[in-house]
Amino acid sequence: MIRMNQFVNICFGVALAMTLATVADADEFKLSNSQRISCSRGLSAGKLNTATCKSYAYIFNARTSEYFRCQVSLALTRDNKEVINVQADGSCAKKPRIFETDSSYSFDATETEPPNTNSFFGPGGYSIWASDNTTQKVRGCITISSGLGSDISKCLDMTFN
Repeated sequence: MIRMNQFVNICFGVALAMTLATVADADEFKLSNSQRISCSRGLSAGKLNTATCKSYAYIFNARTSEYFRCQVSLALTRDNKEVINVQADGSCAKKPRIFETDSSYSFDATETEPPNTNSFFGPGGYSIWASDNTTQKVRGCITISSGLGSDISKCLDMTFN
């Protein structure tokens, strides 16, 4: 009976240590503070009105510096009397790490303004700022649409003068 109790206590101790190790290495995801929304309206044949809204947000892994760009959209079509159709869609796309090593990071993100008639590069782009909470290290990244099917992204380490 004593050996069984010791065995149970050892198993419990090992399980507790593994749980604590997992919690210590657990990823921490943070939502960006600067979500954006843009909407447009259009007229269709037969006096139909369509409104489309899109919103973007960023989810950031504060340990690994990987992030996800998330988008949700809603399209509403109506005539003069009733709503005819409502469509919604959304997903998150995984993006590469900003820093090569794990640490404790902070970040923020922002989207460019929606495209207009003067827009040369199509839908625009976004910027990400990330900093290491354990040392004086900041990296700024800008991603823009090339207009040719692929995005161009560059990250720069900031210098402190």
